[in-house]
Amino acid sequence: MGIRKTDAFRVDPAATAAFSALKSALPNLRGLDADEQALRAVVIGGGTGAPVSIRTLLSLGVTTSAVVAMADDGGSTGVLREEADATPPGDIRKCLVAFAKDPSDPLVRALKYRFAVARDHALGNLLLTALEDACGSFPEAIAICERLVDAQGHVYPSTLDHVVLSARTRDGRVLDGQAVACHSKTALESVWLAAEGGRAPRPYEPALQAIREADLIVLGPGSLFTSIIPNLLIPGVVDAIRESRGRVLFVCALADVQGETWGLTAREHFEALAAHGMEGLVDYMLVHSKVPLRAESPATGSFAAISGADLEHASTSDLNDSQLTRGVRPISISYADMLAIQSRGPIVISRNLVDSERPTWHSPFALRDAFQNVIKMSRARRA
Repeated sequence: MGIRKTDAFRVDPAATAAFSALKSALPNLRGLDADEQALRAVVIGGGTGAPVSIRTLLSLGVTTSAVVAMADDGGSTGVLREEADATPPGDIRKCLVAFAKDPSDPLVRALKYRFAVARDHALGNLLLTALEDACGSFPEAIAICERLVDAQGHVYPSTLDHVVLSARTRDGRVLDGQAVACHSKTALESVWLAAEGGRAPRPYEPALQAIREADLIVLGPGSLFTSIIPNLLIPGVVDAIRESRGRVLFVCALADVQGETWGLTAREHFEALAAHGMEGLVDYMLVHSKVPLRAESPATGSFAAISGADLEHASTSDLNDSQLTRGVRPISISYADMLAIQSRGPIVISRNLVDSERPTWHSPFALRDAFQNVIKMSRARRA
C-alpha cells in the first residue's frame, strides 16, 4: 500500500513558530533607539536554538549574522554526509529559515518539509547539498539560498572541513559522533573535534571576521556540547571572541531534552562553557527562573518534565502523570549558584522565560525583553 499524500511529508517543528505572535505585536512593543539598532550581533550555535536568538534579534531591528557548528551527523544530514560527502546542511538550513524576511512564504515553509518518500530528508538539506555540488562551493550554496529566502542576515559555517565530534562522559566513556554524543545516557564532561586525518579543523575566515566585528555575541540557546561548544573548538573562534569589542551573552537552555546535559544545573552549564575556552569572556548569562533568585529561594525549575516525543507541541494542559517523570528535565539554578557564576565574571540575568503554551520553548516576548535589556546594559557599560 502506497503512502497517502497527507503522510508523504511533514514540516520540521521549530521553536521560532511562536514568533508569529511577536510579529503581530511589534507595533505596540517598546523598541531600541537608533543607536542601539545600529549594533551588530552574531549568534554562535546551531540546531534549533540559534534560530530563536536570530528571530529575537531581528525583531529588535539589530543587524544580525550567525556562525553555525558543522559537527552534525544525524538524520538527513548524516545520510548526506555519509553517502554524498556533503558539508552538513541541517543547522545551516534552520538558520537560513530563521533569517527569512517572510517566514510564511511558501518557499521558506517548503524548505522545512521532510519527505517520508525520500528517507525523511528535509528539502532544504537536499537543496543545499545539490547547490554545493553544482557550485563546487558550500558558501556559494548558502549565498544562493540567502537570496532565495530574502535573508535578513548572513549565515557562516564555523569551518568548511568535514569534522567529527567526540565526547567524554562524566562516567569516563568516550563517544564518537555528534548524534551519539547528544543521546548519551549520562551527561558529558568534555568534547573535541577532529578533521580528516586527525588534524585540527581550519576556521572559515568570514565567520571569524563576523565575530571580530560584532558588538554583541550571543551563545545559544541550544545543545551545549553538540551545538554551541563545537564552534568554540574551531581554532581562532575563541581568539576572535577575545579580540572583539562585543559583549558576550550566554543564553542557557531551558531544559535537558537529550542526554548530553542530563541533570546538569545552570552553574554546571556555565562551568562547561568556561572549560572549553570561555573563561573570563562571558559578560552576561541569561537563565530561566520561575521565581526571583534570593537567598531564601530554592533551586528553581520551570515546568513539569515531559517526554521528548511530546515536547514539540505540548502545552501545560497536556501533561499527564507518565510525562512528569521522563524525557525532559528543567535546568535549575539556585541563589548560591548565581553567586558562584557571578564570582567568575558574568552578570546573571534570571527571568521567567517559558512560553505558556509550549513549556519547553522560550517565550518570544520574555526573550525579546531580556535581549533588549542586555543591549541597553552593554551600551551603558561601554559609555
